[in-house]
Amino acid sequence: MGNQTFNLIEEITRLDGTKYYELGSIPHNGRAEYAADHGYIKEVRILKVNIPRTQHVLAVEKYINEHYEALPLEYDGWEEWVKTPDMQKEMDRILRDNKLG
Repeated sequence: MGNQTFNLIEEITRLDGTKYYELGSIPHNGRAEYAADHGYIKEVRILKVNIPRTQHVLAVEKYINEHYEALPLEYDGWEEWVKTPDMQKEMDRILRDNKLG
């Protein structure tokens, strides 16, 4: 599918009720909605759209594209993108920059 470009922030609720934040796109959100509808995650919410393409967003986007493959819409399951501590710091900065953390 090629490299993914992320332009929104989602809140994803795992089956155990814990939540995490992720960069996303409309196709990624569609996969998350499908996963929620089929019981792989509890819920997904879009928290912010059209986020600025800062160096932090570009760093996390590059990491995800290098370590994870874009999955088809009707994928049976949910793949949580695990980040290194450095990439999690970048994600935390994205949340702060967008007044979500």
